[in-house]
Order: sequence, then structure tokens, then C-alpha cells
Amino acid sequence: MLPEPPPLPIQVDPLPYEARLDTRPPSQVDLVVIHCTELPDLATAREYGERVLYDSGTGNSGHYYIDRDGSVHQYVAPTRIAHHTRGHNPRSIGIELVNPGRWPHWLAADHQAMTEPYTEAQIAALLALLRRLRAEHPNLRWIAGHEDLDTTEVPASDDPTRSVRRKRDPGPLFPWARVVEASGLARLVP
Repeated sequence: MLPEPPPLPIQVDPLPYEARLDTRPPSQVDLVVIHCTELPDLATAREYGERVLYDSGTGNSGHYYIDRDGSVHQYVAPTRIAHHTRGHNPRSIGIELVNPGRWPHWLAADHQAMTEPYTEAQIAALLALLRRLRAEHPNLRWIAGHEDLDTTEVPASDDPTRSVRRKRDPGPLFPWARVVEASGLARLVP
């Protein structure tokens, strides 16, 4: 049994369609997927998350968002299945770190560098959130990056003769060794 996690203020602000997302028991969750928003700020990430993209009246979103200042925002309850990683949603919780990544030219061949480091406040908040999630989800044992699970290549937006990775988040500046060691989760790399 894990010790009680320390207090972590989480701002709960459900997406308008949260109630339309399928439910699941906490025991179904065995994986956390780390993302970066690839957008300039939390407000823009929220706007993207509110967009309805499916006939079900839902869209794409992670469960938690961690802003640069370390504040944690819950947009989808972890008992709901959010759309954040193709093929892994029913078993996973998506955590988005606010970071521009490749924004605004996500798929441009000459714009694939991810240069903004994650803040210390973001990583500290992420580790606190992971401790809490491990206490709340008895089968949670894996952690992965979006880039680990979606390796699809697509034609570059600026040169269709070149291919780029559809997803590169959380990217090369994410401190994997530190997070894996501190979280007690094993990295899942298919």
C-alpha cells in the first residue's frame, strides 16, 4: 500500500462534453501517457480541448494539464475515457504539459525542433500528480510518451515528398530518467 499522497491543489474545470465520455473503473487504468500541448498557452489548449470532433459530441483532450507555473488543471475526470492517444485511451490517463513543441507549424519538415524546456515547477507538479494517481489507481504501473505510442509518419505540410512524425511529444527535452525513477512507474515503449 502506498502512503497517502501529499496535498496537490487541482483546479477541476470539466470540459463541456465530459459527461458524454465513457466511464471506467480505476482498476482499468494501468498507463499514464505524457503529452505536451504543442500550443502556446493553457487558454489555447483549453480552446482546442473544447472543440467537438466526433459524432458522440466529444473531442480530443487529456485528463490533466500542467501549466508552466506548476498549476494542475483537471479537464476530464480519470474515471472517464478521454481521447488523447489512439489505441490506448481505455487503459490510460493523459497528462498534458503546456509547451509549444512545434507550434504553429507542427508538420512542417523544417520546423521539427522542440526547443522550450519544461519548467521545474511543471516537473515537480507532474511528480506529485503521479504519486497521487498511483495511490488512486491500484493497477497503474506504466508510463509512456505520446511519441512512444503513436509513431505514424505523415507527409510534411511544407514538402509532401518528406515525412515527419505525426506526434513527437513530450519530445527530447522531457526528463525521462528523472520522472521514471521518481514515479516508480516503468516506461512502456512498444
